[in-house]
Amino acid sequence: MKPQPDTSVVKTTANNDTNLVYSTETGKVAAKPAGKAGAEAFADGAVRIRRETKGRGGKAVLTISGIAKPHDELVLLAAKLKKKCACGGAVKEGVIEIQGDKRELVEQLLQAEGFKTKWAGG
Repeated sequence: MKPQPDTSVVKTTANNDTNLVYSTETGKVAAKPAGKAGAEAFADGAVRIRRETKGRGGKAVLTISGIAKPHDELVLLAAKLKKKCACGGAVKEGVIEIQGDKRELVEQLLQAEGFKTKWAGG
């Protein structure tokens, strides 16, 4: 009897996780690509500060993007900002989120840390 070929398929989920489901190809399944170590900076080198309310029940959140540092350093910077602003926040996918509308204070703190800042959005 002839051996059956490996019939497996790679299924990609919404968060880019791959799960082997079915394939008519033979051989090894390709490995997952390595993820990014941190966030990428914008071409002009400025850190973007944006006020968002979408998907947050009308509550304002500042998102700070464009800081090209590893995740661990972003967490430390977010902790400094949260402490100075006396509010909560998080680091998600290379973007720092600060709860509340404290644009001026966050801008001053980032400039004191040596970042060039720019307000994005409205």
